[in-house]
Amino acid sequence: MFFPLFALALGLAGCSDDVASEEDARRAYESLDKSIDKAMQLGFQGFNAASSANIDPQTANGDRTGTLTISGKVDQGSSTNKTMTLNEALKEYSDDGEVTYNTSGTGPVLDLKLNGIPDGTITGTLVGAFTMSGALEGNVTLDLTISGELQPTMADPMKIERKPGTTKISGKATSDYGVYDVNLTR
Repeated sequence: MFFPLFALALGLAGCSDDVASEEDARRAYESLDKSIDKAMQLGFQGFNAASSANIDPQTANGDRTGTLTISGKVDQGSSTNKTMTLNEALKEYSDDGEVTYNTSGTGPVLDLKLNGIPDGTITGTLVGAFTMSGALEGNVTLDLTISGELQPTMADPMKIERKPGTTKISGKATSDYGVYDVNLTR
């Protein structure tokens, strides 16, 4: 009788409520990564189209399902330095078709500072929580720092965009699966 109880005790000792997985922590972020580029692009579209301090909602589709909507405010006036505060809303959003993201309330906030427009720099943060479903479940919270360069658009030198290859995104993506250190350049 001693052996079965000992085996049961060993089996239970090997069980854990810990769902940490380096691969799943990475995947919780990477399945959301394209949405960050889309959110910044939508922010610039709203900035370039704004006729007031409010940025009208700008929407893009996920590569597989759902939508991403950006809305917010931008400084007005003739200064070459501006601040954009953007709220990000995801509804059934998925780029990979495996992990789906949703937001609630005001959603994550993308704060961007544009300095030396039109060919200056961009700095900012993306902070907030996203709810995951599908292949991964639960929340992933981003705490990211963004920096890079600006340039005038080819179509209209009075409008701006991010200069390709200069935007650095770093920080942490925290989920039940662990913490993923983000460090990439676009």
